[in-house]
Amino acid sequence: MSETPAAPNLRVISNGATAEDIAAVTAVVTGALEELADAIAVESGPTVSAWQRSQRPMRGAVTHGAGTWRSFSG
Repeated sequence: MSETPAAPNLRVISNGATAEDIAAVTAVVTGALEELADAIAVESGPTVSAWQRSQRPMRGAVTHGAGTWRSFSG
């Protein structure tokens, strides 16, 4: 389900605003909103439950033989 973003609803109230001024303000506001949307998307990324965080990978194979426990520091 893809949603297209709604067109910005801006209203400029000024006696001396030129088309270039309006375009500049629109570009700045649009850029700020896009950055905010990206920041929110990053923060609301996939969540990891406490159960998943506490899981550790399986232990490697235990080898036996002469000298294998010398490096044990446990």
